[in-house]
Amino acid sequence: MSRYLFAGGGTAGHVNPLLAVADRLTERDPGAEVLVLGTAEGLESRLVPMRGYELLTIPRLPFPRRPNAAALRFPGAFLGAVRRVEQIIRDREVDVVLGVGGYAAAPAYIAAKRTGTPIVVHEQNAKPGLANRLAAFLTDHVGVTFSNTRLRHGRVVGMPLRREVESLDRRVSRAQGLAEFGLDADRPVLLVTGGSSGARSINRTVNRSAAAIVGAGWQVLHVVGAKSDIGPSDLDGYHVLPYCDRMDLAYAASDFVVSRSGAGMVCELTAAGLPSVLVPYPVGNGEQRHNAKDVVEAGGAVLVADQEFDQDWVTFQLLTLLQDRARVASMAVRAGSVGHRDGADRMTDLVLDAARNATSAARDADPTSDATSAARDAGPTSDATSAARDAGATRDADAARDTDGRSSTGSTTEEP
Repeated sequence: MSRYLFAGGGTAGHVNPLLAVADRLTERDPGAEVLVLGTAEGLESRLVPMRGYELLTIPRLPFPRRPNAAALRFPGAFLGAVRRVEQIIRDREVDVVLGVGGYAAAPAYIAAKRTGTPIVVHEQNAKPGLANRLAAFLTDHVGVTFSNTRLRHGRVVGMPLRREVESLDRRVSRAQGLAEFGLDADRPVLLVTGGSSGARSINRTVNRSAAAIVGAGWQVLHVVGAKSDIGPSDLDGYHVLPYCDRMDLAYAASDFVVSRSGAGMVCELTAAGLPSVLVPYPVGNGEQRHNAKDVVEAGGAVLVADQEFDQDWVTFQLLTLLQDRARVASMAVRAGSVGHRDGADRMTDLVLDAARNATSAARDADPTSDATSAARDAGPTSDATSAARDAGATRDADAARDTDGRSSTGSTTEEP
């Protein structure tokens, strides 16, 4: 039985691709076991057990950005996390480590390198994070989501999507989606989400603009995030959810989306063929703006800066767009033209390739495997030699014995 350790998490953008590959891997190899390494604070603490996988945790260790007490404690804490993962790898006899970024990935990469365990990397964003940039120097099994991602050994595999999103037919599932969220089948639906953690500026603007959007004939499904202080609304047609576990049905019910442009969101929207307004998160290394590049250039999304997304923009830009149903329909087609639905299969291929390569390398490096094979092949010859010697055929027996000896010696001393 093969055993895999999948490391990463924190947000849905890391957890969902990890689970998509885990599901696909166990579908292909029902005997495989997938362990997930994460933190107790991340979204994985809820989603991984819900999906049926064992979650192993290490401390959440943000990389220090400034010299302070936390920076002084970081090296010792990080080494402790690495040693914890090394112990897991040895005790559970892990065959391959897959990292998807996040707090758990960096210790897992170092532990895998120190134990000689094959490493596989998946980078979701157009601009890679620090942990995955490090890991790309430790392995040549590196998958990336976007063609404009610059990462050593990177090959484009797309985003591993959950099966329910990957196989979603919005027309077939629309009625189920509308029923799931109590939506009106006679009015179009605007889905608003800031990702698993929410987006304060998007939430604030849409909450204040909800009456205008509903007044324009749309209804709003607003996923505000578990930490948001926006609660349920009495406004008819404005539906507020703290979190959504069935985003596939939310997509099926929706006609247009306003969201951040995290890699997972962008890839799910394009796979579902949903037009959108994308508001990149203004903090970080700018990866969300780069994530949106392909779909914006294709005409399937409109990009707006966070500071510009206010009530005036909603009134004069978003509502004008939503009232142009022909443009909305055209954007849907254009969004779907850049979507990919086979990322989970491609990433699973990469994981299995790393496992096969490791097995082959181990076999080539073990001389006893050749010796065992040669001895097994030489067995009938030895029996024939013994029979010939018993029959008194000395000359033939000597020849057979010499032949058998050369075969055995050649097999045991030959370099792999």
